[in-house]
Amino acid sequence: MAELITLARPYAKAVFEFADAAGDLATWSNTLAVSAAVAQEGAMQKTLANPSLTAAQKAEVFVNVCGDAISEKAANLLRVLSDNKRLELLPQIAVLFEQFKSQREKAVDVHVETAFELSGDLEAKLAKALSAKLDREVTVQSSVDQGLLGGVVVRAGDTVIDGSVRGRLAKLAEAMNS
Repeated sequence: MAELITLARPYAKAVFEFADAAGDLATWSNTLAVSAAVAQEGAMQKTLANPSLTAAQKAEVFVNVCGDAISEKAANLLRVLSDNKRLELLPQIAVLFEQFKSQREKAVDVHVETAFELSGDLEAKLAKALSAKLDREVTVQSSVDQGLLGGVVVRAGDTVIDGSVRGRLAKLAEAMNS
């Protein structure tokens, strides 16, 4: 997986810079989401793996399947990806594009695991505190994990804040064993 992300990064960065310069991040976000969904379809994966089709034919099939959901500039991107045998990277390109977009917009999706259901009031306070801590606009998605005993585990991108009882007990056990 890390290899695919590495291969996808230059394409995602180029698309992001192009979309940002054009002030068209939202449209490109939707275009990449549609393209990624098409690339993950079983029938499309078989078509892309077909050795009897040329890169141009694969690109045209892909563009035709996407139809009006993509612009001519996006179709050109698909042709370039096909020429370089990189159409299968579209899901990773879409993910990286969204990360670049979130960084630009200073926004982050935060997943919060709690031992109990959060009330709307408490979730709003948590979002405000996390927004101040992370210096970003925060969107909170919460779920219940019965194994936590108490506290919360917050995941924002690759940042993890473990304030759970289970996590604290693990730290205490580690300190005692040292």
